[in-house]
Amino acid sequence: MREARSPAPGLYLHIPFCTAICPYCDFSVMHAASPARQRFVDRLVTEISLAAPSWRDPRPFDTVYFGGGTPSELATEELARVLEACRAQLAFAPEGPWLFLEANPEDVTPEACAAWRALGVGTLSLGVQSYSDETLRFLGRRHDGREARAAVDTALAAGFHTVSVDLIFGLRGQTEEDWRRDLAAAVAQEPQHLSCYQLTIHPRTRFGVQAKHGLFSELPEDEQAALFELTHHFLADAGWPAYEVSNFARGAVHQSRHNRKYWDHTPYLGLGPSAHSLAASDASSPARRWWNERGTPRWERRLAAGERPIEAQEILGPKELAAEALLLGLRTAAGIDLDGLRTRYGIDLLAANDGLVARLVDEGRVVVNADSEGGRRLVPTLSGLAVADGLAAAFDLSLTN
Repeated sequence: MREARSPAPGLYLHIPFCTAICPYCDFSVMHAASPARQRFVDRLVTEISLAAPSWRDPRPFDTVYFGGGTPSELATEELARVLEACRAQLAFAPEGPWLFLEANPEDVTPEACAAWRALGVGTLSLGVQSYSDETLRFLGRRHDGREARAAVDTALAAGFHTVSVDLIFGLRGQTEEDWRRDLAAAVAQEPQHLSCYQLTIHPRTRFGVQAKHGLFSELPEDEQAALFELTHHFLADAGWPAYEVSNFARGAVHQSRHNRKYWDHTPYLGLGPSAHSLAASDASSPARRWWNERGTPRWERRLAAGERPIEAQEILGPKELAAEALLLGLRTAAGIDLDGLRTRYGIDLLAANDGLVARLVDEGRVVVNADSEGGRRLVPTLSGLAVADGLAAAFDLSLTN
């Protein structure tokens, strides 16, 4: 009988500031001068003190993720102040949590990297998005291809354990050769991690408004699929195999230990505007997810009034958690631990979906494998990863009697 896992929770800190709002961005972001950033840090420290007494999980946090927005917009002293407030109010792992920091290429200098390393940052994630000047202008980025290369080189030279490069594909008119050049440029720099995201049009973005008026559209589905397959084949051949539909690493040691918590329902606490949190279920209560006010001004006003800035929450029972576990698991190279799914959520996925699974195996979408511990796993193939959301929706999630 396999031992039940007891992974440590993760802490997410949303920093909403950006020097420019990209036309595709649907995150909670804003422009702000230094006084506003200082006020934000004051409010974030307040939220830490208000949230800490209600966080009941006894396990110490072993990851801290500064996301956004652009966390590198904060001075190192401001980041350090937030971390110190967290250490004073929340339990951290004895060896210290693994720190993740997102940064834009234009913020990366040898001095900044040295300061971030001194802060304890282990993974630096760079929003490169492309090495093509034309593509970067289209995406509203403030750096060019030369600056992107220089930023990655500087980060690698600084000695971070993991440097991650974000890229975007699927722009209207983008050819396979265009995208292959971006992938080759990234691989040539030899970062330890790559994230490749397909461009998605969100209604509230500038691209979304243009699409509504017929001035912009996504790449046709067949061309998106070709670029998706190119991404996975190219990077696997180069030594960056996928471990999730959009994430690629040069070895398990460089996979994101923080993001994996979201994929397997490990508890996490999110602080800052729009941040989400999850308290796992136990014998006495179901799982609960809650999220903060999306807009920074309202988030700040509620904290100034001494309130926690929670906008809403949802209660998640076994069936809801199983549906999420299925969706998220089918987006990973490891797939779904079928025995673990039954133990944790009371779902015998194969028994309830034997015909569907047989058909998906015949179509080459999934395989059923034995894992190293003698259990069974439902694992998506590359063609299954490409349509993971649709696959998940087809399953019956009847609870085991």
